[in-house]
Amino acid sequence: MPLGEGLARATRDTTIAPDFAARMAAFAPFEPRPQLAVAVSGGSDSMALTLLAQEWAAARSGRITALTVDHRLRPGSAQEAAQVAAWCAARGIAHVVLTREGPAPASGIQAFARTARYALLEDWCRAHFVLHLLIAHQREDQAETIAMRAARGSGADGLAGMASIVERDAIRLLRPLLDMPRATLRAYLRGHGQGWIEDPSNRNPAFTRVRIRAVLGPSPPELEPERAALRALRESEVARHLARFVTLDPAGFALIDPLAFAAPEALATKALGAVLATVSGSDFPPRTEQIERLYRALGKGGLTQDRTLGGCLILQRRGRILVCRELAAVAAPRPLAPGEAVRWDGRFWVSLADTAPATLTLGALGADGPAIARGLRKSATLHLPAAVRASLPTLRDSKGVVAVPALSYFKSCRAEAEACRIEFRPIRSLTGAGFTIV
Repeated sequence: MPLGEGLARATRDTTIAPDFAARMAAFAPFEPRPQLAVAVSGGSDSMALTLLAQEWAAARSGRITALTVDHRLRPGSAQEAAQVAAWCAARGIAHVVLTREGPAPASGIQAFARTARYALLEDWCRAHFVLHLLIAHQREDQAETIAMRAARGSGADGLAGMASIVERDAIRLLRPLLDMPRATLRAYLRGHGQGWIEDPSNRNPAFTRVRIRAVLGPSPPELEPERAALRALRESEVARHLARFVTLDPAGFALIDPLAFAAPEALATKALGAVLATVSGSDFPPRTEQIERLYRALGKGGLTQDRTLGGCLILQRRGRILVCRELAAVAAPRPLAPGEAVRWDGRFWVSLADTAPATLTLGALGADGPAIARGLRKSATLHLPAAVRASLPTLRDSKGVVAVPALSYFKSCRAEAEACRIEFRPIRSLTGAGFTIV
């Protein structure tokens, strides 16, 4: 491209802010004065997103905070974070560096880094009451993701690509740039006199995504919007099916009407997988073929014996299918100190007030269940089957069980009830925002 034409294009591409505003409008509602967090590595995509988000928020009397994760996985990461901090400071953008602590694995570096990154970002947002986290995935990232999933034999849902909206436990993860080319974003940065960092790992052929990028070349194939539309339709159907046939209890179990399994297999297995993922506290359901086998067993008139799948126990109870946590799969006990809050077993958010008397141990009720149940009024345990009670979050001291909030059991006094808070907040909700492409 001739130099003059390139400069003219860069000038035009500084006007993508109105297009960005239209994309953000699709994510409404926001607060009257929006507060946004933006994940920024310093690369061109995230730097462009930061500048666009700053302009969008300022026009609405809101503000953004740029969050940079220093994974400490390669030399120079701290210097890169410092460079991003300096760029943000020059533009009056609040910036925070989130540093990963602890050893790194010998393999699976990118997957490990991704998990650590999202955990740090979400924890910061939760602590600072920020509901919206913007991520800078753009068109080439989407094409690479679809190609990687195709190589792994992903189904139709996976081949629809990444969603623009993902509802996580404490935040909405928003991707407003999914169909915007990287070249457009870089031209926008040049027009604003903003530099960026080239991540050397983006050229390391040891990583699958880098090899896929080399195959796709600088102009990846056009995305197929029909795939996204079909996935959105399927997810809407599954949500309606779940609302009609599934009851989710705050104690962390689900009851399914057997009529749910009279539906077409594709619909019923998707719904069943969603139930298993939610009740087990997992990010993803079990493998499709495993769910299909369970669906066929349920569709043949019910279970002849209890089953386990994906960390769940599946059994019949009073004409319905009960899905609860499998005790053998529950997370190990862990200490919980006064003032501490944790997600336990991927299912429950557990916190102790600062006024709690001492550090306690958090774990499953397990074998203590029958004795605790006998000491309670019948109404306190009537709706909770024994299989459910065993996996309930329980606080213990050196002498035994102190509290089982789901059973309204507190060993000593009301102060213990007020000091402990337990909520069923699984990693994956039964239904979410639905698959969305903006």
